[in-house]
Amino acid sequence: MYRRNNTEEIPPEETKVWECTSDTCNGWVRDNFTFSDRPTCPLCKSEMKEATKMLQAINNPRMK
Repeated sequence: MYRRNNTEEIPPEETKVWECTSDTCNGWVRDNFTFSDRPTCPLCKSEMKEATKMLQAINNPRMK
């Protein structure tokens, strides 16, 4: 007998993120997963700006 995995879908919520300012990069990171107050893009090392995205909530108790 096999069981189906009953995973409840988490509704998206407005989440603070940092977005890359480079026109050629689509990098972004959740605010609660950054290590500094002014992070640089992990992909291209450009500056990042604050923004929001509709994302599923992820709890990161070790960070901010």
